[in-house]
Amino acid sequence: MSDYHIQMTWDKEAAVWIATSDDVPGLALESGSFDALVERVKYAVPELMALNHRAKAAYNLKFASNRSDVVSAYG
Repeated sequence: MSDYHIQMTWDKEAAVWIATSDDVPGLALESGSFDALVERVKYAVPELMALNHRAKAAYNLKFASNRSDVVSAYG
C-alpha cells in the first residue's frame, strides 16, 4: 500500500490549520482544530481520489505538521 503524505500547516493570521498534499490532487481543507481537520481529510481523500480516477480500497495517510510561534522571555 502506498503512503499518501498530508501536510498540515498552521496559518497564524487566519488561526486555522490547512491540509494540502502533492499526493492527493485537489486537497485543500482548513479547520481551527487539528483533530477535526484530520477527520475531514480522512473522508475527503477517498472522494478526491475517485474524482481523479485513482480510487483504491484503502489509503495509508501520513500526516506531518508545521507550526511556528514566537515567544518572549519577558512576556
